[in-house]
Amino acid sequence: MVLTLLLYHSQDKARKSGVQLFSTMNECHYDKHMDFFYNKSKSDTADEWTGAKFMIVLCVGTFFCLFIFFSNSLVIAAVIKNKKFHFPFYYLLANLAAADFFAGIAYVFLMFNTGPVSKTLTVNRWFLRQGLLDTSLTASLTNLLVIAVERHMSIMRMRVHSNLTKKRVTLLILFVWAIAIFMGAVPTLGWNCVCNISACSSLAPIYSRSYLIFWTVSNLMAFFIMVVVYLRIYMYVKRKTNVLSPHTSGSISRRRAPMKLMKTVMTVLGAFVVCWTPGLVVLLLDGLNCTQCGVQHVKRWFLLLALLNSVMNPIIYSYKDEDMYSTMKKMICCFTQENTAERRPSRVPSTVLSRSDTGSQYMEDSISQATICNTNSS
Repeated sequence: MVLTLLLYHSQDKARKSGVQLFSTMNECHYDKHMDFFYNKSKSDTADEWTGAKFMIVLCVGTFFCLFIFFSNSLVIAAVIKNKKFHFPFYYLLANLAAADFFAGIAYVFLMFNTGPVSKTLTVNRWFLRQGLLDTSLTASLTNLLVIAVERHMSIMRMRVHSNLTKKRVTLLILFVWAIAIFMGAVPTLGWNCVCNISACSSLAPIYSRSYLIFWTVSNLMAFFIMVVVYLRIYMYVKRKTNVLSPHTSGSISRRRAPMKLMKTVMTVLGAFVVCWTPGLVVLLLDGLNCTQCGVQHVKRWFLLLALLNSVMNPIIYSYKDEDMYSTMKKMICCFTQENTAERRPSRVPSTVLSRSDTGSQYMEDSISQATICNTNSS
């Protein structure tokens, strides 16, 4: 009898402990701060990010972000200002610059919510931090896919620009941002490990490993497909240009225009793949639970490499496209000269007024500069 009671008691105790373990595994922790998840996943939050090291990272990141804001704003303004750019390809290029501008916003938010601050974040604030980064990547990637479609439509007809209407281009741009926002919000909508701590990753302690695998594999597959598509279009354009050049009339520059645009897009795509692929591979290894891969030691450098992509794109636009370069240059010159004119004193010394030649030359220079600015805006 005593043996039976002891056996029943041990079985009841085991059943209760099993229920407690099950409830613990399925308990949601939305009320916790991020230090709880970092400790559970044994993730490095860079407590040593203090003093000189943190200030250097902050200063470099701030400089990059300011350059991203200025240069990409300049690209968007150039497309709006110059009527030569009022075509579908350049509208989509401006949208790509807008995605880079958004990436700058995401990096600014990240800079002030990383390092030791990460442990003090709430779950929703951490979701916002990572969602901004995911949205910026998806926006750039989807925009490059749309540009590939636009280039295919124009190249198959051997035209410089496609016949997409402004309404269709606007719908495509809205589609790009809808997809980007949705993908950035997927973990917030439920695909996370807040209710299943054992499935959490190391680099993203409230992202489930299954989501990291899905997200990185889908992006890497998109990279591969885009590279193949762009290479096929590039080879087609090159072959057609070589065949048609001896038999077609018109200027050489016009015949080479499709190839120039393709070289610009290929360079942008190449920089995008080079800058983002290492970080995606690291996230994939983390999703596969590779504990010996040392992903914690390289995550900051690959994040900085991804930031560098948004810095490079405006430089590529201006270097590869002469019209874009000249438009951006004129806009900067007009802006600086307008600021210089505003700083000149309203009262002119009498010695200057007595020199009619100097005054006439000054007036001529002002008129010519105004003419250049007005010509640029037309």
